Amino acid sequence: MSEFHRFLVVDWSANNTPKTGSDSIWIADADCQNRDIKVFNPATRSAAMEYLEAAVQQTVDLGQRLFAGFDFAFGYPADSAFLPGKGAWRDMWKFLHEQIEDHDDNLNNRFEIGGKLNRLLGSEEGPFWGHPHQHEGKYEGLGAKKPDYKKLGISEKRQIDDLVTTAQPVWKLAYTGSVGSQALLGIARLQKLRTGPFGKHIAIWPFETRFAEDLSKPVIVGELYPSLFEVSPEKGEIKDAAQVRTVAEQFCEFVANNRFAELLDGPRNQLDGVRDAAVSHEAWMVGFADKPVIGKASGKTEYDYVRDPEEIYRQSFATVEGEASLDALPKEMRPVATRLIHSCGMIDIVDDLEFSNDAVRSGIAALNAGKPIYCDVEMVKAGIIGKFLPDDVKVTCTLNDKQVPEHARNIGNTRSAAAVDLWDELEGSIVVIGNAPTALFRLLEKIQEGAPKPELVIGIPVGFVGAVESKQALAENRFGLEFITVHGRRGGSAMASSVVNALAGGLR
Repeated sequence: MSEFHRFLVVDWSANNTPKTGSDSIWIADADCQNRDIKVFNPATRSAAMEYLEAAVQQTVDLGQRLFAGFDFAFGYPADSAFLPGKGAWRDMWKFLHEQIEDHDDNLNNRFEIGGKLNRLLGSEEGPFWGHPHQHEGKYEGLGAKKPDYKKLGISEKRQIDDLVTTAQPVWKLAYTGSVGSQALLGIARLQKLRTGPFGKHIAIWPFETRFAEDLSKPVIVGELYPSLFEVSPEKGEIKDAAQVRTVAEQFCEFVANNRFAELLDGPRNQLDGVRDAAVSHEAWMVGFADKPVIGKASGKTEYDYVRDPEEIYRQSFATVEGEASLDALPKEMRPVATRLIHSCGMIDIVDDLEFSNDAVRSGIAALNAGKPIYCDVEMVKAGIIGKFLPDDVKVTCTLNDKQVPEHARNIGNTRSAAAVDLWDELEGSIVVIGNAPTALFRLLEKIQEGAPKPELVIGIPVGFVGAVESKQALAENRFGLEFITVHGRRGGSAMASSVVNALAGGLR
């Protein structure tokens, strides 16, 4: 086999609308001979596939060789006998191509198809699961919660996913790491490609190549898992873009040393049928044999979780963006709502969010002016990310000041309320209350008595006594206070500090 001349590395996406930037489709196109790697960001799956078709046509016309890698699962666990063709890859690919509707604007029916496949098993619990919370009951046969796979008698993961423990199961259609949606849409697209005019030039790895046994076709298409590779983003580079670029660069290094075929060799364990299952049903990840050939991968442990802190943030905010209804909010409030949801894990918190017209602008202006931030409790102070703040912004909590206990007795109120009386630079400040309703009431009392007004009040105290009433009083204040609150009993230090972090993040 001659080495490949060109590589396409594709970070796929299951977005329901056109999208660019983070968490969208990224393609690295590498000409290894000339050490030329270009990165593209098409907004739709249709545009991405048009690019791939053009690359295949050019490869064939030039008499060259192309490897295209996609970061979604190509198959399903081998014991999934309820699937079309008992889960054999050809039958599943044909079924998905016939059933998936994926329009040029990215609108698709992947959740409906997940429910339809569940009904083949006669179970509404799974194995496919997950959909946006606001769509509860919309998709027949598809539940929102992870099922009991032992009860269903089906493996949760493919064999390769068990080895690479950070890999998510192909049944998961929503929430963080929803690779199942990418697989449904991606397989349907690749089946259209391999059965179209270019099909005779294409082989799907490892199904049609039996790993590296027959790589004679000019175009090989295989499954990638970018986390097997070391990624070093350049300054300001989106991580998705860095991943495809990095993988393409490392592929070129293997080509330069005539070793790329090693990445396609797959597992060597013949005794338990691992290779046979991968070839007939499950597929495999390029670069992983019985252990990774290149880069990094998690060893097998009992616990399956994401370890990269940047990836945790990226996936978390992508999940919020995908599941929360933020379109009705002003543009400047959306980062605040996103941080709030991220801090508590409750998508519906946005329904209780209320704010004044200039709340965000006022808060950012106060930070830019170096005004102080006053917090009702130390936990709020601790939750504010200092590196986000301008250097001259001071964050203060007076709850533990030695004057507070006696002053509380003198005024017949809580320590939290007494601590507010020690805030001596209120004018133009930001007040952040996440714990004590009495602190919020006391602040409103002081302003009613003529105290200087803060630039912004973030009032999200939590609890059963006074929390609802204090937040309502803030929202109805007649002093012209700019405010952000979350109505009801819910609140807390993490939520309150998250609003400051959202405002400060907007300064960068």
